[in-house]
Amino acid sequence: MRVLMTGGGTGGHVNPALAIANMIREKEPDAEIAFVGTSHGIENKLVPKEGYPLYHIEIRGLRRSLSLSNLKTALLVFTSVIKGKKLIDEFKPDIVIGTGGYACWPILKAASLKGVPTALHESNAVPGVAVKMLENAVDRVFINFEESRAQLKHPDRAVRVGNPLRMKPGSIRYEDARKQLGITGNYRYFILSCGGSMGAEQVNFAMLDLMKEYTSKHPEILHVHATGAIEYEETKKRFEEAGLHQYPNIRLLEYIYDMPLQMTAADLVIARAGSITLSELALGEKACILIPSPNVTNNHQYKNAKVLADRGAAILIEEKDITPKAMTDAVVSVLNDTKCRHSMQESIRSFAVSDAAEKIYDSCKQLILEKQSNV
Repeated sequence: MRVLMTGGGTGGHVNPALAIANMIREKEPDAEIAFVGTSHGIENKLVPKEGYPLYHIEIRGLRRSLSLSNLKTALLVFTSVIKGKKLIDEFKPDIVIGTGGYACWPILKAASLKGVPTALHESNAVPGVAVKMLENAVDRVFINFEESRAQLKHPDRAVRVGNPLRMKPGSIRYEDARKQLGITGNYRYFILSCGGSMGAEQVNFAMLDLMKEYTSKHPEILHVHATGAIEYEETKKRFEEAGLHQYPNIRLLEYIYDMPLQMTAADLVIARAGSITLSELALGEKACILIPSPNVTNNHQYKNAKVLADRGAAILIEEKDITPKAMTDAVVSVLNDTKCRHSMQESIRSFAVSDAAEKIYDSCKQLILEKQSNV
């Protein structure tokens, strides 16, 4: 099996692609798998680390405002498909699989024009630009949210598979994770909060307020917050100025390297609403408070979080509505009401799909056979 994976720009596009590639490699150790991305995306760090070759095709996203940059983008749209066709001829893939972002458009378009089987994964509740541009061309659209199907022009091509995740479900139990982290016997509850790998200023400030107003006054609660790389120094300064470093039950980190372990042990998670984060929360059956980023395309984090909140699987607080009281009230409503917490855990469980990568592998194998039989 020869596979070209494509998608890049952010970890939210690259990590699902890696999860799919790793599943293919697990199922077929002799499979030939390569990635296609741009020369400036995060795929250049993540893909080589996993041992996969990476080809480059230059493309960029359109700016929302009128710009000379859009003229160059228009030219790249034309030339990138030509280069994509050349790469298809050289690599001769059995299938091309994309995971979103503008980086996947040229190679999927080229593959469809040359009759190569194509599949595209959409992780968000509202289909993004890549799906809208490619829906008429690709053979399969894998979706994470069932709500996405009604927004597609060709819902018959959609297959709900969930989000392919690199973390393995059930690798450690809640009780064992708490023992490893020293929570058992020391704390009743564990709040885990973060605003993404790079950080989110408003989330950091909100967590400092929560620490001052609530968790510093409750020694039975462990609160661990990751600031993200860019925001760490400023947040740490404010953290120490507020005297929060004196409380043993409050910890401020730049980054959480053992996130699966920490998340497994948590009673409540406060986080952004990226689709991968939501899938991990669902898989871990975690009660959560979601603060969607307002600075993403099509406001998709809010739309993701709204789907969960409408089903009672999460509490949604927009950045514009954050106050110390609003955040404290939300935390108290979850921690002090066991019935509420368990209800949230049961509701979010319905969004969990533990075998998404395997479902994608099986569907792609079927697609290849169907295409071959029609030749």
